[in-house]
Formats: sequence, C-alpha cells, structure tokens
Amino acid sequence: MHILYAQTTDQESLPEQIRKLTESVARTQAQLEQSQHQLDEMRQQLGALQRQMAQNGSTVTPPAISTTASSSSAAETTSPAITTTIDDLRERQAIQESQIATHEQTKVESKSRYPVKITGLLLLNGFVNTRQVDMAATPTIAIPGSGSTGASVQQTVLGFDARGPHLFGAHSYADLSVDFDGNPQPSSSSTNYIGYYNTNIALLRLRTAHAGLQWQHTEAYFSLDRPIFSPDAPTSLTAMAEPALAWSGNLWTWNPQVGVTRDLGFAGSRNVRLQGALIDVGDAPLSPATISATTTGTPPTTAEQSRWPGAEARVALLGSKLDEGSHLGFGGYFAPHLSPFGRRFDAWAGTLDIRLLLPARLQFTGSFYRGEALGGLGGGAFKDLAYRPDPDTGRYYFRPLDDVGGWAQLKEKISERVELNAAFGLDNVFAKELRRYAVPGGTTYQNLARNRTYTGNVIYSPSAYLLFSLEYRHLESSPVTGLSTGSNVIGIGAGYKF
Repeated sequence: MHILYAQTTDQESLPEQIRKLTESVARTQAQLEQSQHQLDEMRQQLGALQRQMAQNGSTVTPPAISTTASSSSAAETTSPAITTTIDDLRERQAIQESQIATHEQTKVESKSRYPVKITGLLLLNGFVNTRQVDMAATPTIAIPGSGSTGASVQQTVLGFDARGPHLFGAHSYADLSVDFDGNPQPSSSSTNYIGYYNTNIALLRLRTAHAGLQWQHTEAYFSLDRPIFSPDAPTSLTAMAEPALAWSGNLWTWNPQVGVTRDLGFAGSRNVRLQGALIDVGDAPLSPATISATTTGTPPTTAEQSRWPGAEARVALLGSKLDEGSHLGFGGYFAPHLSPFGRRFDAWAGTLDIRLLLPARLQFTGSFYRGEALGGLGGGAFKDLAYRPDPDTGRYYFRPLDDVGGWAQLKEKISERVELNAAFGLDNVFAKELRRYAVPGGTTYQNLARNRTYTGNVIYSPSAYLLFSLEYRHLESSPVTGLSTGSNVIGIGAGYKF
C-alpha cells in the first residue's frame, strides 16, 4: 500500500550466498553442541552438589547445626543461580533451533528457481455512513441522500515479491499486487464514478507492479504505481482499495512508468535523490465521450492520442535513514493531451513533499501541488477539463481546469503496537473556471469544485501479523453552485498479514 519501494541490495553471487548460508548453519550447530555440553556439565555439578548435601545431612551430628545451616544456605544461594543459567541455556538453544528450522523450511518455488515470497493482507472492513456517499465501502465524496451501513472483504490484497539474477552488476527484483475491488457490473456512463480502474466486470483488479535493476546507488525500473513526485500516502487500514484522502489532495492513481533513480552523497550522512520517469497517464474518471466515430475495443486515452509520453521528475534531500527517515522533495510533471474535440492541451504540476521525524515519536508527513488537468492523477475534482456544447453551432467549448491541493498527516507511535494518525486533505479546482461550464441538474462529479476530508484513526497491532483499526472520517464536497454536502464515516478494520 506509495513510491517505488526500495529493494534489498545484494551484489553477491548465488554460490557465495550458499557458502555463507552453509557456514552460518555450521556455526549455529557448533553453538548448539557447545550449549548442550555446558548444559551437561551444569547437570553434573548440580548432581554432585545434591549428593554432597545428602552426605552432609546423613553424617552431621545434631551439635553441628551451624555447619548444616551453612551448607543449606550455600545450596539455597547456589541453586537459583544454576536454575537461571539452565533456563538461559535452554532459551538460547530454542532460539538457535528455530533459526535452523527457518533455514530448512519449505519455500515457494518458481520456475526460474529464484526466491519468491507470497504476501498479502486479508482485510475485513465495516462502515457506517451517516449520509449518502459515492461508494459505500470506499467513499471519496458526499452526495445528497440517506446513509448506509455494511461490511466488505473486497479490499483484501494479494501479491508476490521475487528476486532474480544479477545483471550488469545489479540485483534484479519484481513484485505485483492485486485486490478484489473490481467492478462486478459494467458501466459505460461518463457521468458516474464507481472506482478507479473499475472498467471490467471482474472482481480481481491489478493494483501495483514493479520490476527493475538495482545497483548500490542507482536504480532503473518500470512500474505501475503512484507518481514519483507523490511518494508518501496517509496511513489507514480502512482505505486500501483507494488510499486515504484520494480525490482530496492525494495524487495517488496507478499509472505505467519507466524511470531511473540516483542517490548522491551530500553533507555527511545526508543524500540527494534524483528521479526521472516517463509516464502514461490515464484519463480522468469524468472524461467526455469521444465525439468522433465510434470504434471497437478500448479507445486510447487523451494522453495516448497526443502520441507523446508524459514526463515527471523529483529532487529530494534525504536523511541518514534514506527511505525510512526525513525527506524534503520538489517535483514536476508535464504531459501533452489531445482532447476528444480535436484540440491539444497540456497537463502539468509543481509539487512539494515532506516528512519530518519529530521528538516524542511524532512524525509529520505532507504533500502539496499546483497544476492543471490533474484528473488522471487523482486530482482536479475527478476531471481534467470542463466542456459545454454550443446550441447554435453544435461545437464544443472546453477548458483544462487549474487545480491546487494537498494533504498533511501527524502520526504518533505510542508504542510498537499502537499508533495514532490525524490527517486533512483538500483538492480544489478554480471555481471561476468551472462556473461557466456548470451543468444544470448535472451529477455531483460534473459540478464538483472542492473536496475536503478530515480523518483520524487508531491502529493496534498485537502481533506482527494482526491489525485492528477504528477510524473516523468527515467528507465535505462542494459544487460550484449550490450548497456543500457532508457525511460522517465510521469505519473498523481487522486484518491478517501473511
């Protein structure tokens, strides 16, 4: 559930890894034998001490009370120490046996014989919506109407993580994840939004994918993921199918990308990260129907019709912990489009992202943008442009919409098992541009100018594999004309990681 995830770097050959693993097992076995030998010696000493105490008890006469008392006192003092040592040895032995069992356990085997791990999150989420929302289980905007209550397991995530051969001195990797939040009913309407990428009739849905080569400081990859200039995501266990604050300032949509990342040393323990990529941006959910003659199959997107790929870049200052620490990044995005009306327009954005590790286990994370035609990235109030027909000539007038927004989150890890999160997000297209294209009696999406979300949650993890969460969310959606609509969303989540 993000930026291109960092992969573990390992420049050693497979025979070298096998040799080191064999040596590790041998050392562990030697430690076990040594621990067993020490345990046998301790048992012999304990037995000798018990025999000595028995002999003293049988030969000492009553007047020698002080000697017996002294022996008993020594035994009482020595016995707990021996017992503690034995317990420590047993615990160490159990740990070592567990480590050996881990090395010897059955692994998932791939055709290529390289390591593959199956990962996933089995997730049940329940929800209570006080007013009507667009999607009951994964709401993004509030619309007029009554509320709803229910539960879903469609946000369950399944994936694999693979490590491949070394090539050109680099470590190769690949991973892929899917969920079950596809659309069970087809829809061809351009005025209804039923979930991003939900254009098929199957529940199984591709989420993200990555594959690449990773050197010590350089990485070349292709992926299906969020834009590189939007590396962070708000934390939530009830918003997995579409991340928290989606369409409320979080530019999150998964698009195909090909890119390069380079880390440069800077100012001691700090690093500068340079990133660049080409991106094939999908259409916004509310793209107008093609005006030209109908075609069979899936029509090309407005970005693909321009015949030029989009470009994105990011420069970031990283802390000593690289991907896990603080960072400050500046990004840019540009993608030419060809509208269904045969006219060209450009989508662009300038971005800022930040993460600060603060005292008292606090963490501040945020991302902000200013751009135009950002519906294909998860902004722009679900649209790249606004349009209207001329009743006299039948021609269409359209305008790409300027957009500004972002989100911020404050996290506190009370302990390794409990964390608190509070966040706010805003996406706002310019009302003065949208107002002249407002559709009387149109859908909330067509006339939506601003979408805000306030959210807070507590996540409890009693173990590394179990997760529980209680979340509150307030959605406030404002059309360009008329009154705003709000809804309170209470969600619970229970997940099992594997």
